[in-house]
Amino acid sequence: MRVWVDLTNSPHVLVMRPVIETLRAAGHEVEVTARDFAQTLALCERFRIDHTAIGHHRGGRLSAKGVGLAQRSAALVRWARRRAGRAGFELALGHGSNDVTVAAALLRIPCATTFDYEWATVQHTVNCRLAQAVVVPEAIPPERLARYGATGKLGRYPGLKEEYYLADFEPDPAILEELELDPAAPIVVVRTPPSVSLYHRFEHDTFGAVLARLREGTDQVVVLPRTPEQREQLREAGGFILPERAIDAQSLIAYADLVISAGGTMNREAVALGTPVWTSFEGRLGAVDEALIADGRLRRLTDPDEVVVAKRTASDGSRVRRDPRDFTRLLTAPVGGF
Repeated sequence: MRVWVDLTNSPHVLVMRPVIETLRAAGHEVEVTARDFAQTLALCERFRIDHTAIGHHRGGRLSAKGVGLAQRSAALVRWARRRAGRAGFELALGHGSNDVTVAAALLRIPCATTFDYEWATVQHTVNCRLAQAVVVPEAIPPERLARYGATGKLGRYPGLKEEYYLADFEPDPAILEELELDPAAPIVVVRTPPSVSLYHRFEHDTFGAVLARLREGTDQVVVLPRTPEQREQLREAGGFILPERAIDAQSLIAYADLVISAGGTMNREAVALGTPVWTSFEGRLGAVDEALIADGRLRRLTDPDEVVVAKRTASDGSRVRRDPRDFTRLLTAPVGGF
């Protein structure tokens, strides 16, 4: 089977890596395209995922996103026709990639999409209607996805997607030396808000207050910005550790004493790895985060004064490790599995 995987954002590299490896181990041929956005290309390099870089992010405005979707989808169509030749691809996969879903529909290639946040309305309206399979966590009620056209297409998996792609993960202490961190002192990891996302386009007063508090009271605050503009603002503010390239963020999270993130993936990685984590996400909570908060595995930050930085006690080491092959089977449902 010839499979096409498209990666459009940094977390997608992590999610799809074990899928790519599982398919190749089963004897299938996998081709990868990637968009130049955030750390997507750098992570492909770090995980040694051969890929073709196509297109870049067009900005947060709806009109810009529309232009970007049309142009990159067209570029993907041209690439796929050249790359696959007469044989063609038999399956296209993406983690919320509108581009590959549109391109696959134009090329009449079966397509599966996956995501774990249900309120990205524009994205899901395109993907769910065009894809043949929609793979989501069991925590998301099917009725929340019906308006997107996902009825009859759902493949639902237990737990978190992070429990699948971190199944083979063991933290590497080299990250501490790389960032010159003292493991005897508290380590805080912060992920900036996804300011270019349509569902998250307002100011983050709480998040800014937390950064100010951490800068004044904690020496080892590692901030992972999403854009060059954010990086420059943080550099001008001073007082933070700003990695200059894509790093082993999962190992950093595993050794951290506290994680604070306005996004989603890093929060759930912390949950999966047993690290205390606060979410400062100010948009509409998704079902996955609702369930984690209800279970006490994730805390919602509304008051910066609630943040207490201290060395945490050693974790009991318990982790849920789920088989990536189960996740891959759901994604390959349009062609009968792998």
